[in-house]
Amino acid sequence: MKKLFIAFLTVVLTACSATGENPEEQRAAIAQMNQQVLADVEKASPGAMAQIKSAPGYATFSNAQINLIFIAAGGGYGAVHNNATGEVTYMDMYEGGVGFGLGAKDFRAVFVFNTAEALNNFTEHGWAFGGEADAAAKADEKGGEVGGGVTIGDITVYQLTETGLALQATLKGTKYVKNEKLN
Repeated sequence: MKKLFIAFLTVVLTACSATGENPEEQRAAIAQMNQQVLADVEKASPGAMAQIKSAPGYATFSNAQINLIFIAAGGGYGAVHNNATGEVTYMDMYEGGVGFGLGAKDFRAVFVFNTAEALNNFTEHGWAFGGEADAAAKADEKGGEVGGGVTIGDITVYQLTETGLALQATLKGTKYVKNEKLN
Protein backbone atom coordinates (compact mmCIF):
# COMPACT_ATOMS: atom_id res chain seq x y z
CA MET A 1 0.00 0.00 0.00
CA LYS A 2 2.88 2.35 0.76
CA LYS A 3 4.27 1.88 -2.78
CA LEU A 4 0.86 2.59 -4.26
CA PHE A 5 0.57 5.79 -2.21
CA ILE A 6 4.02 6.94 -3.37
CA ALA A 7 3.00 6.18 -6.96
CA PHE A 8 -0.19 8.18 -6.34
CA LEU A 9 1.73 11.26 -5.21
CA THR A 10 4.24 10.99 -8.04
CA VAL A 11 1.57 10.69 -10.72
CA VAL A 12 -0.56 13.55 -9.44
CA LEU A 13 2.34 15.95 -8.82
CA THR A 14 4.09 15.33 -12.14
CA ALA A 15 0.88 15.42 -14.14
CA CYS A 16 -0.14 18.89 -13.04
CA SER A 17 2.39 20.84 -15.07
CA ALA A 18 3.91 20.77 -18.52
CA THR A 19 7.61 20.02 -18.68
CA GLY A 20 9.92 22.95 -19.12
CA GLU A 21 11.85 25.38 -17.00
CA ASN A 22 10.13 28.54 -18.22
CA PRO A 23 6.76 29.51 -19.75
CA GLU A 24 8.11 29.41 -23.34
CA GLU A 25 9.35 25.82 -22.92
CA GLN A 26 6.08 24.81 -21.26
CA ARG A 27 4.02 26.31 -24.11
CA ALA A 28 6.24 24.48 -26.62
CA ALA A 29 5.74 21.18 -24.74
CA ILE A 30 1.97 21.71 -24.76
CA ALA A 31 2.02 22.50 -28.50
CA GLN A 32 3.98 19.30 -29.17
CA MET A 33 1.57 17.27 -27.00
CA ASN A 34 -1.35 18.88 -28.89
CA GLN A 35 -0.03 17.79 -32.28
CA GLN A 36 0.67 14.24 -31.08
CA VAL A 37 -2.75 13.86 -29.45
CA LEU A 38 -4.55 15.11 -32.58
CA ALA A 39 -2.59 12.65 -34.74
CA ASP A 40 -3.34 9.79 -32.33
CA VAL A 41 -7.07 10.63 -32.20
CA GLU A 42 -7.29 10.75 -36.00
CA LYS A 43 -5.54 7.38 -36.19
CA ALA A 44 -7.89 5.83 -33.61
CA SER A 45 -11.03 7.57 -34.93
CA PRO A 46 -10.71 8.36 -38.64
CA GLY A 47 -12.66 11.50 -39.47
CA ALA A 48 -12.19 13.06 -36.03
CA MET A 49 -9.95 15.81 -37.46
CA ALA A 50 -12.72 16.94 -39.80
CA GLN A 51 -15.02 17.33 -36.78
CA ILE A 52 -12.28 19.12 -34.79
CA LYS A 53 -11.49 21.57 -37.61
CA SER A 54 -15.15 22.40 -38.31
CA ALA A 55 -16.04 22.95 -34.63
CA PRO A 56 -15.88 26.37 -32.95
CA GLY A 57 -12.95 25.06 -30.92
CA TYR A 58 -11.25 22.15 -29.21
CA ALA A 59 -8.97 21.38 -26.27
CA THR A 60 -6.22 18.83 -25.79
CA PHE A 61 -5.17 17.63 -22.34
CA SER A 62 -2.53 15.33 -20.91
CA ASN A 63 -3.86 13.75 -17.73
CA ALA A 64 -2.72 11.32 -15.07
CA GLN A 65 -5.13 9.60 -12.73
CA ILE A 66 -4.83 7.29 -9.78
CA ASN A 67 -7.43 5.27 -7.90
CA LEU A 68 -6.89 3.96 -4.38
CA ILE A 69 -9.85 1.77 -3.44
CA PHE A 70 -12.54 4.43 -2.81
CA ILE A 71 -10.66 7.65 -3.72
CA ALA A 72 -9.71 8.88 -7.20
CA ALA A 73 -7.51 11.87 -7.99
CA GLY A 74 -5.75 13.26 -11.00
CA GLY A 75 -4.19 16.24 -12.64
CA GLY A 76 -3.01 17.48 -15.98
CA TYR A 77 -2.47 20.33 -18.37
CA GLY A 78 -3.49 21.39 -21.84
CA ALA A 79 -4.77 24.13 -24.09
CA VAL A 80 -8.07 25.29 -25.55
CA HIS A 81 -7.97 26.35 -29.21
CA ASN A 82 -10.57 28.79 -30.55
CA ASN A 83 -10.88 27.91 -34.25
CA ALA A 84 -12.57 31.21 -35.12
CA THR A 85 -9.97 33.54 -33.59
CA GLY A 86 -6.88 31.32 -33.38
CA GLU A 87 -6.58 32.18 -29.67
CA VAL A 88 -4.98 29.56 -27.40
CA THR A 89 -5.84 29.44 -23.68
CA TYR A 90 -3.54 27.34 -21.49
CA MET A 91 -5.27 25.44 -18.70
CA ASP A 92 -4.60 23.02 -15.85
CA MET A 93 -6.97 20.33 -14.66
CA TYR A 94 -7.58 18.84 -11.25
CA GLU A 95 -9.96 16.02 -10.41
CA GLY A 96 -11.19 14.12 -7.42
CA GLY A 97 -13.78 11.47 -6.98
CA VAL A 98 -15.24 8.61 -5.04
CA GLY A 99 -16.17 5.12 -6.08
CA PHE A 100 -14.44 1.80 -6.46
CA GLY A 101 -11.13 1.59 -8.22
CA LEU A 102 -7.53 0.56 -8.11
CA GLY A 103 -4.67 1.53 -10.39
CA ALA A 104 -3.14 4.41 -12.28
CA LYS A 105 -3.24 5.57 -15.87
CA ASP A 106 -1.77 8.26 -18.08
CA PHE A 107 -4.15 9.38 -20.78
CA ARG A 108 -4.77 12.10 -23.34
CA ALA A 109 -8.09 13.73 -24.12
CA VAL A 110 -9.53 15.91 -26.86
CA PHE A 111 -12.65 17.94 -26.15
CA VAL A 112 -14.48 19.13 -29.26
CA PHE A 113 -16.73 22.10 -28.54
CA ASN A 114 -19.70 21.80 -30.87
CA THR A 115 -20.99 25.30 -30.05
CA ALA A 116 -19.30 28.63 -29.31
CA GLU A 117 -21.25 28.74 -26.04
CA ALA A 118 -19.75 25.40 -24.92
CA LEU A 119 -16.26 26.66 -25.83
CA ASN A 120 -16.70 29.93 -23.91
CA ASN A 121 -18.32 28.22 -20.92
CA PHE A 122 -15.46 25.71 -20.66
CA THR A 123 -12.77 28.37 -20.98
CA GLU A 124 -14.38 30.74 -18.49
CA HIS A 125 -15.85 28.30 -15.95
CA GLY A 126 -14.10 24.99 -16.60
CA TRP A 127 -16.15 22.67 -14.42
CA ALA A 128 -17.10 19.19 -15.48
CA PHE A 129 -18.83 16.60 -13.36
CA GLY A 130 -19.43 13.08 -14.46
CA GLY A 131 -19.04 9.41 -13.98
CA GLU A 132 -16.50 7.07 -15.42
CA ALA A 133 -16.26 3.32 -15.69
CA ASP A 134 -13.35 1.72 -17.44
CA ALA A 135 -10.72 -0.94 -17.53
CA ALA A 136 -7.31 -0.14 -18.94
CA ALA A 137 -4.10 -2.12 -19.24
CA LYS A 138 -1.49 -0.65 -21.55
CA ALA A 139 2.29 -0.34 -21.68
CA ASP A 140 4.05 1.06 -24.75
CA GLU A 141 2.04 -0.24 -27.71
CA LYS A 142 0.80 -3.38 -25.93
CA GLY A 143 -2.56 -3.74 -24.24
CA GLY A 144 -5.80 -1.92 -24.63
CA GLU A 145 -8.60 -0.05 -23.01
CA VAL A 146 -12.34 -0.37 -22.68
CA GLY A 147 -14.03 2.78 -21.47
CA GLY A 148 -17.05 4.94 -21.37
CA GLY A 149 -17.30 8.56 -20.36
CA VAL A 150 -20.00 11.12 -19.86
CA THR A 151 -20.38 13.94 -22.34
CA ILE A 152 -21.94 17.05 -20.88
CA GLY A 153 -23.64 19.62 -23.05
CA ASP A 154 -22.27 20.24 -26.52
CA ILE A 155 -18.85 18.66 -26.00
CA THR A 156 -17.58 15.50 -27.69
CA VAL A 157 -14.72 13.77 -25.87
CA TYR A 158 -12.04 11.49 -27.32
CA GLN A 159 -9.83 9.75 -24.75
CA LEU A 160 -6.69 7.71 -25.38
CA THR A 161 -4.82 5.75 -22.69
CA GLU A 162 -1.05 6.12 -22.99
CA THR A 163 0.01 3.75 -20.18
CA GLY A 164 -1.50 2.34 -17.07
CA LEU A 165 -3.36 -0.38 -15.31
CA ALA A 166 -6.72 0.57 -13.85
CA LEU A 167 -10.11 -0.84 -13.03
CA GLN A 168 -12.55 1.78 -11.83
CA ALA A 169 -16.13 2.95 -11.47
CA THR A 170 -16.17 6.45 -10.00
CA LEU A 171 -18.12 9.68 -9.70
CA LYS A 172 -15.80 12.62 -10.29
CA GLY A 173 -15.61 16.34 -10.21
CA THR A 174 -13.06 17.94 -12.51
CA LYS A 175 -11.98 21.55 -12.50
CA TYR A 176 -10.26 23.10 -15.50
CA VAL A 177 -8.63 26.45 -14.73
CA LYS A 178 -6.66 28.96 -16.73
CA ASN A 179 -2.92 28.76 -16.16
CA GLU A 180 -2.08 32.38 -15.32
CA LYS A 181 1.67 31.87 -15.86
CA LEU A 182 1.20 30.66 -19.45
CA ASN A 183 -1.60 32.98 -20.64
